[in-house]
Amino acid sequence: MLNDIQPDMDDVVGFENQDEEPVAMVEEIQSGDEDANSNESSWSMDCSTVLRVKTLHISSPILAAKSPFFYKLFSNGMRESEQRHVTLRINASEEAALMELLNFMYSNNLSVTTAPELLDVLMAADKFEVASCMRYCSRLLRNLPMTPESALLYLDLPSSVLMAEAVQPLTDAAKQYLAARYKDITKYQEEVMALPLAGIEAILSSDDLQIASEDAVYDFVLKWARAQYPKLEERREVLGSRLAHFIRFPYMTCRKLKKVLTSNDFDHEVSSKLVLEALFFKAEAPHRQRSLAAEESASLNRRFIERAYKYRPVKVVEFELPRQQCVVYLDLKREECANLFPSGRVYSQAFHLGGQGFFLSAHCNMDQQSSFHCFGLFLGMQEKGSVSFAVDYEFAARSKPTEEFVSKYKGNYTFTGGKAVGYRNLFAIPWTSFMADDSLYFINGILHLRAELTIRH
Repeated sequence: MLNDIQPDMDDVVGFENQDEEPVAMVEEIQSGDEDANSNESSWSMDCSTVLRVKTLHISSPILAAKSPFFYKLFSNGMRESEQRHVTLRINASEEAALMELLNFMYSNNLSVTTAPELLDVLMAADKFEVASCMRYCSRLLRNLPMTPESALLYLDLPSSVLMAEAVQPLTDAAKQYLAARYKDITKYQEEVMALPLAGIEAILSSDDLQIASEDAVYDFVLKWARAQYPKLEERREVLGSRLAHFIRFPYMTCRKLKKVLTSNDFDHEVSSKLVLEALFFKAEAPHRQRSLAAEESASLNRRFIERAYKYRPVKVVEFELPRQQCVVYLDLKREECANLFPSGRVYSQAFHLGGQGFFLSAHCNMDQQSSFHCFGLFLGMQEKGSVSFAVDYEFAARSKPTEEFVSKYKGNYTFTGGKAVGYRNLFAIPWTSFMADDSLYFINGILHLRAELTIRH
């Protein structure tokens, strides 16, 4: 019971205890002998018994200034009837948080410091519309050490709280924490498989996910969804309405996109739309792809943004006649190449020729005489038994000033599973010259490589 007093008077608290049992959460304004259940609040619930009454003397101007809820309460409930008190019915479990909230409205300070207590006050501040206290709680919670448990707790707040502007920095910090902690999902696979939906969405929203390819992201999402939602209808709903937004289908291989179309886990209409959108993106000119990615970079949906895959995406053109041949395009950013020094390597996603899987790998290695570092490019065949495969291959790169592809190395090789062949110094220059600002091979910060493979008969 809140008794209105003048703002310059001392805060006086009077209360009577009867029973400590919790009561139903009902919030209402009562005047005289009005029935307790006649309140018109849309979220009120029937309350059969009041088990404890606590009387607080408050300053209505102070509370009204801090809270639209109390402003309306005092304006509508007290001024017209000249009533000097109102009644708030709450659960006993909410009492401590409400007392902290009222104290904050006077002092702009809280005495509680632990995450569970601050969350309780945050919920009370949301319920009673005290935005300044929501911001204060959010800031204190962000300053506490984050754990997987606390991050998931913040993301599991009621939707009304999650949507509040004051809580956004807290939920953003929770998402960033989970994305950073679990960016290598293969390393923490058991933990990640046990995470709830909100945690999975936070991880999948990251551009820095350390995973082989978007195909692997898709496989992981299906594995998680099948484990968490064994019922097909529930799984389809979660995949179609929630998780599909976080899978970057345009960066999946065409082989995997075919499997999406036939997957029973997705509603056919949903999968058709996703695959069609991905194929249209793949068919766009590079400048148009960059434009689409830029448009999406500020939005929550980042399906056109490329992740930092362990295996770099390639574009492949395949020919069956007059000979089985494929042309493979691999683009590397300047910073990706810089990160290869002094002995790193980066692999492309797999591509196929004659039913066999191949890959490209770019290296920073020493030249033949081990006198300086240089850029090397290699072609490897994925291990599949003891099959031998004779291939003619040619490496080329775009070069200034024409910016056309210039052939750098030709060769032929009979592959067996797991073998690789290539050239240690593709450009016949030291690494420092290759990476220099005036390098001939970086065009707008991108190294454009091409490999042509032809099956020898």
